[in-house]
Amino acid sequence: MPVNDQEFKNALKLWASGVTVVTAQTESLGLKGMTATSFSSVSMDPPQILVCINKTADTGDAVLEGKSFAVNILKAEQQEISNQFAGGASQEERFANVEWHKGETGSPVIDDALVSIECTVVDQVLAGTHWVVIGEVQNVECRSGEPLMYFNSGYRELES
Repeated sequence: MPVNDQEFKNALKLWASGVTVVTAQTESLGLKGMTATSFSSVSMDPPQILVCINKTADTGDAVLEGKSFAVNILKAEQQEISNQFAGGASQEERFANVEWHKGETGSPVIDDALVSIECTVVDQVLAGTHWVVIGEVQNVECRSGEPLMYFNSGYRELES
């Protein structure tokens, strides 16, 4: 018998992770973006990553329809961007309050993110409440800075 929801949440909040904003854009759905911590590398050859997106999230609809997306890994000082893309604000407000440009795949790229990884969708699997989306990396933009971290229900920064 699987653990209950609260036991599962209590265990996973003790996993430290970076914070990302997943973005996509399609003609019919427009600009979409959401904060996500479920992100991982998959393969070096070919270069692939994965993101997990709740099946009710409109960002996931744009990723699956447009077959491309960007993962923007946030810097330590970008907590406000994380909060704004985590919900509460409309999609229009999320993008109006951040500097971004259209990347090589057509996905929105946050200008000052620590890293922006642009992908084309190569596979998607529905697993419980989430889509596991595998993307082949088409472009990477790396910038200097320290990552924004999330641990035990709060933001953290790396100590030097």
